[in-house]
Amino acid sequence: MDKIRAGIIGAAGYTAGELLRILKNHPAAEVVFAQSGSNAGNPVWQVHQDLIGETDMLFSADAELDKADVIFLCSGHGKSKSYVHSLPDSFSGKIIDLSNDFRLAADAEDFVYGLPEAFRKDIVKASHIANPGCFATAMQLALLPMAKADRLDDIHITGITGSTGAGQKPSETTHFSWRSDNLSVYKPFTHQHLGEVGETLHRLAPSFSGSVNFVPIRGCFSRGILVSAYLRSGLTEQEAVALYKDYYANEPFVTVADVSPDIKMVTNTNKCVLNVRKYGDNLHIVSVIDNLVKGASGQAVENMNLIFGLPETAGLSLKGNRF
Repeated sequence: MDKIRAGIIGAAGYTAGELLRILKNHPAAEVVFAQSGSNAGNPVWQVHQDLIGETDMLFSADAELDKADVIFLCSGHGKSKSYVHSLPDSFSGKIIDLSNDFRLAADAEDFVYGLPEAFRKDIVKASHIANPGCFATAMQLALLPMAKADRLDDIHITGITGSTGAGQKPSETTHFSWRSDNLSVYKPFTHQHLGEVGETLHRLAPSFSGSVNFVPIRGCFSRGILVSAYLRSGLTEQEAVALYKDYYANEPFVTVADVSPDIKMVTNTNKCVLNVRKYGDNLHIVSVIDNLVKGASGQAVENMNLIFGLPETAGLSLKGNRF
């Protein structure tokens, strides 16, 4: 079987670097071009330096679309839609967009929202995928079983993310000397991922009329997300745990654990680890993922596997980084 030929648009950023690392070892795919206008002609390893000695690929100025069966869009929010609209009619390859341009129903056009644990049946039939956001992935995986069972109430979420979630372009709040030994709240109750979370919850639980209250926090570490969510519930702890374990029983990347998870359980992997506990009337769910893998590039490869009929786990048995 010929390998799937993958191209990356905007290949100099963090998510593109993760895609290059994953696809380099994928048994059924290969990267045929890595486009970057600002780095055209330079070796890929000069930007993604952990790839030194592993690839002699150069960044290309233009996308070599005739070589690709699928393209991953990693250029950042606000750029994907114009790029897709500029594609020649002759391009018939699949598209997986890692920005937020097509995630919401009003913007989706012919893109399918790529959260496998909720919409796998739609994904396998799709040609264009809107990859979920990193915080959105962690939050939704924490809430899907309750939504599917139509047992949602007002939801309260605190989430902390590593600095790579802000992208590679430097700013004051990603600078090491500011971020180190520091925490800060940003975009409370207004984070851009709330829209896609709300749409998923209402698709699974149309009667849900409660609120989703989210306070995100910048963490003083490089990668990973921990989400702490709670809502009032009449379920006992035993019933809730059983609900979650049943929902995720056949999901290859989600584990419902009996211990409270930490970020190092999932760093550098495509895993999500959940813990479910009851405190009085409140059901508390902790969700941890790697923001660059399950929250971005790993999930994008998972979606690629699904739309090409490959095993969902292909290329995603990644070594974690506990220490």
